[in-house]
Amino acid sequence: MCAAPSRADSGRSSGERYVRVFEACDEDKKGYLSREDFKVAVVMLFGYKPSKMEVDSVMASVQQKHSGILLEEFLKLMSTKKAAQLHHSEIRQIFTAFDMQYRGFLTLEDFKRAFNSIAPKLPERIIVEAFRFVQPWVKTLAGANIPLSKTDHPLVREFLDSRVRNGGAILARTQLTETYLPEVYLKEKEN
Repeated sequence: MCAAPSRADSGRSSGERYVRVFEACDEDKKGYLSREDFKVAVVMLFGYKPSKMEVDSVMASVQQKHSGILLEEFLKLMSTKKAAQLHHSEIRQIFTAFDMQYRGFLTLEDFKRAFNSIAPKLPERIIVEAFRFVQPWVKTLAGANIPLSKTDHPLVREFLDSRVRNGGAILARTQLTETYLPEVYLKEKEN
């Protein structure tokens, strides 16, 4: 089991902390983290045990010259993970600010009010088109058994941004899953 870095490390930069956790979890000083070592490192850094799918994805993405994740790869992975976590937190705060009735979703009126407060000159037609595109997108992906996470794939994102009118308004997987999927599910259940 990995030895936890000391409390004195809490004032250090994220990069230094990642190195300390890597070193703590590389108990045998192999120079890499095994699958199990990686799971413990994620728990130490982010406070949750990664799913089998997440670990499989990470292990498949690292160079297979070694039996695990090298320090450089680990630092890149953890920096990316931290940035995504901060981005998600920021989006969650913005969403919460606009969900004034605490329903867990935004109606068209909420959406209009939100855009009017941050982009008052944006034509209402654009706001309505963006809102109306999101629910069919979620319904289509769910109906075709395509994971909502595919929305975040760089090629899909590029396609939406460049080829689909207002495609850039499609939210990331987390927001689609938490905000729109339950609503689409309830509508489909009614039919």
